[in-house]
Amino acid sequence: MRLAAVERRANGDCLSAFGAFHPAPQDKAPPGTETLILLGPQEPGFWPMFTASPEMQDGAPDPLDRWSQRVITALASEVGAEAYFPFGGPPFQPFIRWAHASGQAHQSPVGLLVHDRAGLMLSYRGALAFTERLDLPPPPPSPCLTCVGKPCIAACPVDAFGQGFYDVPTCKADLDRAGNDCMARGCAVRRACPISQSHGRHEAQSAFHMETFR
Repeated sequence: MRLAAVERRANGDCLSAFGAFHPAPQDKAPPGTETLILLGPQEPGFWPMFTASPEMQDGAPDPLDRWSQRVITALASEVGAEAYFPFGGPPFQPFIRWAHASGQAHQSPVGLLVHDRAGLMLSYRGALAFTERLDLPPPPPSPCLTCVGKPCIAACPVDAFGQGFYDVPTCKADLDRAGNDCMARGCAVRRACPISQSHGRHEAQSAFHMETFR
């Protein structure tokens, strides 16, 4: 199995490989894992595909998690891997640790993870663990290194990231303020990232996640 073949198969479900690496012991990967591939929404196209799914249509709770479990479990079976998810715990799989280990998720100036293709809209729906050591290309550098102006720093209307940490209560308290469009369009900081703007994420998808966050 080659990474490109896994990527092509994942693309069929509007998923992309957002990082792949050979785990070291400190990465706390599942036992026997030689290659771990992190999967996230492929844009544009993910949201229309998901909203037409049985999980989104049936009215039951947690549609996106249920869709992810069904689709990625089937994908893992096809490519000879085991599926793991960032939900369903405790215990939870260390997806943030894996994101850093992949070399494709970097610390942004506001502290959020940034990706070379998804920008600050980075999210993970699952991971594929292989007992085979796949050939992997070197990861690209952080897009923040060449970002002009770093607009994410000044984008938050209440400067919830300005104290060196994410001030969640301040952020949530401002969401209902007249003129704040974060609930309808997604976090202003994430939207300000130039890479995010070219990623093609549907605003309705961001609104879905913001409602869950609130």
